[in-house]
Amino acid sequence: MITIKDVAELAGVSKATVSRALNNSGYVSPETKKKIDEIIEKYHYLPSASAVNLSKQETTTIGVVVPEIGNLFYADIVQGITRKADELDLSLVLFDTGNNMEREEKAIRVLQQQRVKGIILGPSIDYAESKRGKKLLKQLTDMHLPIVIIDRDFEQMPWDAVIYENYQSSYRAAQELYRAGNRTAAMIAGDMNLKIGRDRLDGFRKGAQDCGLELKEEDIFYGNFSMEDSYQLAKKLLTREELPDALYTCNNATTLGFLKAAKEVKRKAGVDIALIGNDRIDIVDILGMNISWIYRDTYNMGYTAMQLLQERFEHPDKPRSLCMIPYQVELNGSEKKKK
Repeated sequence: MITIKDVAELAGVSKATVSRALNNSGYVSPETKKKIDEIIEKYHYLPSASAVNLSKQETTTIGVVVPEIGNLFYADIVQGITRKADELDLSLVLFDTGNNMEREEKAIRVLQQQRVKGIILGPSIDYAESKRGKKLLKQLTDMHLPIVIIDRDFEQMPWDAVIYENYQSSYRAAQELYRAGNRTAAMIAGDMNLKIGRDRLDGFRKGAQDCGLELKEEDIFYGNFSMEDSYQLAKKLLTREELPDALYTCNNATTLGFLKAAKEVKRKAGVDIALIGNDRIDIVDILGMNISWIYRDTYNMGYTAMQLLQERFEHPDKPRSLCMIPYQVELNGSEKKKK
C-alpha cells in the first residue's frame, strides 16, 4: 500500500507539501498540486488521519489507556467512551498496558508522537507513590494535553477524573453483612500500592468497626485485584476448619477467584459463608448464583470521562472536575449464611 512518504518521493517534494495539498492549506504551486493529484489517482492513495492532520498540527483522535482490557469492567468503560466519542465524531486509539509500567510508558510515548487531541487514562500504578510513577506523571504533564483519569485516582492528581466511591461502597458492604446477621468477617483486599486498594480496605475496616462486625488482621487477605491471586487466597481461607461468617471481595476479578476456589473445595456462597462482592458480574447473575453486589455503572464512567474531556477541549481554563460515580446495592441472598 502506498504511503504519504511514497507520494512525496514520487512527486519530488516533502511530506508536509503533500499534506498541504491534501488539506488545501498553505501554498502549493499549481504544477506541484497537479503532480500530487495525478500520483494519488494513479496509485489509489488513501490518506491516513495523521497525514491529513500533518500540516494542521491537530487531530481528532483520542488516546485511551487502560490497565486490563480483558477485565469486563474496563471493557464496559471503553464501550461508554466509544459511544460518546462517536457522538462527538472523534476517533479512538486504545492501549492495554496489562498493569505494566513499561507498556504504559510506551503507550504514552506513542500517543505523544501521534499528536492525539487528549487522553483518557487508567493508570497501572499510583503516580504519587513511587519514583517510576512520578516519572510517568512528569511525562504526561510535559505533553500539555487535556487528560482525564478514570477509576484509579491518586494523591494531588492534577487532571479531571471520573472515580468511584471506593471507601463508601466498602463501608456499606460491612454494614450490610452485619445487618444480615453476620458477626465475623474476612476480606480479600486489592493492591495496596494503589489508592483504590487502600480506600476499599479502609472503608471496610471502618464500616466493620462502626457496626461491631469483627474483622481480625489474619482475616484480611492481601491480593492484587487479579482472579488467580484471589483464587489462591480464597483456597487458604476456605480450607480452614472454621470459617468467618462472611467475606467481602473487593472487585469483580477477586469475586471470580473466590467462586472458582469455592467450587473446587465444595463450599458455597450464602451457605457456608456469606458474601458481598464489589463490582457485579453479569454472567454470574445469568447463571443464577444469587450473589449480592455493591456496584457502579461502569458504562456511564466511560461516557462521562469522554464528556469531561470534551468539556476540557471547549473550556481549557475551567476548574478541575472530579466526577464521583455513586455505588448501588443489590442484595440477592448471599449476604446471609444459612444456619
